[in-house]
Amino acid sequence: MAEEQKKSGQLPNRSELDPKYTWDLTQIFKSDEEWEQAFKEVKNLLPQIKGYEGRLMESADTLLEALRKRDEIGQKLGKVYVYAHLKKDEDTTNSKYVAFDNRASSLYVEVSSALSYFSPEILSADETAVRSYVQENEALQVYAHYLDELLRQQEHTLSSPEEAILAQAGELANAPSDIFTMINNADMKFPTITDEDGEEKELTHGRYIQFLESKDRRVRQDAFKAMYDTFKKQKNTLAATLNANVKKDIFYARVRKYPSSLEASLDKDNVPVQVYENLIAAIHEALPVFQRYMKLRKKALGLDELHMYDIYVPLVQDVEMKYTYEQAKQLVRDSLQPLGEEYLAVVDEGFNCGWIDVFENVGKRSGAYSSGTYGTPPYILLNFQDNLDNVFTLTHEMGHSVHSYFSRKEQPYIYSDYTIFVAEVASTLNEALLTHYLLQNMDDPKQRMYILNHYLESFRGTVFRQTMFAEFEKLIHEKVEEGEALTADRLSELYYALNQTYFGEDVVVDEDIAMEWARIPHFYYNFYVYKYATGFAAATALSQQILNEGAPAVERYLSFLKSGGSDYPIELLKKAGVDMTSPEPVRQALNVFEGTLTELEDLLLR
Repeated sequence: MAEEQKKSGQLPNRSELDPKYTWDLTQIFKSDEEWEQAFKEVKNLLPQIKGYEGRLMESADTLLEALRKRDEIGQKLGKVYVYAHLKKDEDTTNSKYVAFDNRASSLYVEVSSALSYFSPEILSADETAVRSYVQENEALQVYAHYLDELLRQQEHTLSSPEEAILAQAGELANAPSDIFTMINNADMKFPTITDEDGEEKELTHGRYIQFLESKDRRVRQDAFKAMYDTFKKQKNTLAATLNANVKKDIFYARVRKYPSSLEASLDKDNVPVQVYENLIAAIHEALPVFQRYMKLRKKALGLDELHMYDIYVPLVQDVEMKYTYEQAKQLVRDSLQPLGEEYLAVVDEGFNCGWIDVFENVGKRSGAYSSGTYGTPPYILLNFQDNLDNVFTLTHEMGHSVHSYFSRKEQPYIYSDYTIFVAEVASTLNEALLTHYLLQNMDDPKQRMYILNHYLESFRGTVFRQTMFAEFEKLIHEKVEEGEALTADRLSELYYALNQTYFGEDVVVDEDIAMEWARIPHFYYNFYVYKYATGFAAATALSQQILNEGAPAVERYLSFLKSGGSDYPIELLKKAGVDMTSPEPVRQALNVFEGTLTELEDLLLR
């Protein structure tokens, strides 16, 4: 099917898509039968790994054998799990692959349970003995950082039987997120919207922002109201689901003897709580500048009142920057030239070798992500629409995927995954380079204003909005930790008040926005969203170094991408050239926001 089909009012079925716009999962398994065989192989390896229980630390050689066997199981399990979840996300109404995903999740829990003795058994040994094994067996030295990380978390690791119980509870712990995903993607049915041309179009997650960018205010308002009216019908179920997820986070934190769920989450990356708190404080300091942007938006749009459904529409009304997917690919590639040929070669492979699932279809998971595992391509899920925002989404996810590619290629399995804290740096740096490229190549002053506006929108969405989300997450976890129940009304009250604080007096904070908490998947990711904001700050600094210094900065950055999880994330970023323990990168990013705002004010109001 041609690219144009996705422009029709109704979504195509999966079977109707042109294969060249879908990912090629045969690079993981050539058939479902191969997946079934790999599933069995993982099951058959479990007795072998259980055979090391109780004797892990009997010698350096035994420890090495066990760690290698664990890596073998992890690599096979990763492929089983990724294939299943990607197939499910192609069409969440396809019960066969929903079942595959459920089975893979169950297997993941089973493997976690079988491996749960590793950490407590190693930690039950004397620390000196652990370190002496690394010294005496050269092959064990690849695991030195892993063992250091384990010893760092010694006080939060339980006994072997307790760890086994926690591992077995993993499937139950995933239930709130799984239930939300099915409600949000498979069961939620949205009405149709009459667009600017008088055509009826189905409201979907992928089209929602497109409607909010419409020049026709009636379309924006209709889409906004339809979205939240639909979520209101499920508000009590969604509140119970989110409440259960928060309680899950708190349960794990308390069981592992952390003072709070926030500290438990950040400790996985060895990130101090002050980084989170400093981010919120810095954003609150900058709210007057953010609210100045809202005043500009109100004035530029010529509105008596600026409503929440007026936040996304471009300020430069008579400039439309539309891109087909093919045009978007070329633009992304051109903008990434400063990163050099080694980087671009990976981008080309991604575009040409079946990494990307491009367009929406019936039942497809909403949003966008980069996935994959050790030994597979770093796959990208998109729901591409023909606008500039989706070009940025493409380069964002390609940033993740190139990072994954280099990490998995250059690091052993044990360090092939990077932490979430650094994940958003690679994606957001690509966005910064795309913005720079567009501004350098825009002769039309109106197009320049459009790009400046888009850059401000990136700050709004990635720094201010995600920090507001982070503050909401912190708040709801604290409320439950204090014994409060999170009803739908209470969640809406807390969320609405935060919107009032952030947007200020020049925005009419519509009552419907109080329900927005109900549709944010990232609230199920356990203090994930703050990393978008810190990542944006780090990426802003690193992109400036790459553009100003050239080759030395590129070399440092590529080394960072190839480092995977071989060191703590704060240290990896320091080597790349930015210190996130300091508030300065966040402040520098906010200074760039203010400078961009000033330029746009001058151009729009002159």
